[in-house]
Amino acid sequence: MPDDGASVPSDWADIAFDGRSIRIEHQWLRPERAQRPLVVFLHEGLGSVSMWRDFPQRFCEAGDFRGLVFSRYGYGRSTPRPHDEKWGVDFMHRQAREALPALFDALDIGLGRSRGKPWLFGHSDGGSIALIHAASFPDAVDGITVLAPHILVEDVSVRSIEAARQAYLETDLRSRLARYHDDVDSAFWGWNDIWLDPAFRQWNLHALLPQLRCPVLAVQGEDDEYGTMAQIEGIHRYAAQTALLKLARCGHSPHRDQPASLTQDAVRFITAHTSYLK
Repeated sequence: MPDDGASVPSDWADIAFDGRSIRIEHQWLRPERAQRPLVVFLHEGLGSVSMWRDFPQRFCEAGDFRGLVFSRYGYGRSTPRPHDEKWGVDFMHRQAREALPALFDALDIGLGRSRGKPWLFGHSDGGSIALIHAASFPDAVDGITVLAPHILVEDVSVRSIEAARQAYLETDLRSRLARYHDDVDSAFWGWNDIWLDPAFRQWNLHALLPQLRCPVLAVQGEDDEYGTMAQIEGIHRYAAQTALLKLARCGHSPHRDQPASLTQDAVRFITAHTSYLK
């Protein structure tokens, strides 16, 4: 696991989700750049604010953007998932359609509140949540960048997630992840149990993707252990405005494996497609 490179202090927002109040850890980056595009970073299935390290800060500096990084419910310093709560097959849809809009409301983000609409920058599960949100609320975002997103469940994904379960039970993975989450078991089992549930094998975004209207940059590493190029090529098939970025010598985390190439292409894409900068 990478070292914790977060240096910006976290704040908390209270949102209503699933019939109760949830505390969401978040950090604002470069808030003084109020006239520049806002990029909202959505982490991976085991991620959090601190797991991003300093990539969001460096990315926002490179593009002269503002940024927002947050830990979803069950992750980081946000409210943990109760251990007896099992997430359903629709857990990413609920994050995209319920939790994310609630957070935007709490932080006064959105059309008519701050200049322009936000960009979503999602990794893995966070990329899928970005796709669902943009397709469900086509007027809510200016565009999205998705790294190693999931639009269907592949055999390679299941094999790698099974391997992660064994590593969590048999190696020091649990102790390493514990640095990034207040309740590491809540974070790990919430993610792992639903991805390995047989009912989840039928999950996909095929019916939703044609509803995408915004610009999309879809990024995949050639050596991604959790998915193949079918993921981003499928997005392009359903949403022709999607630009594809395929990175050599890159696994499941392009922002760690190829940060310079990713930053260069993604900054250029966001700058070129931000509506009020044209």
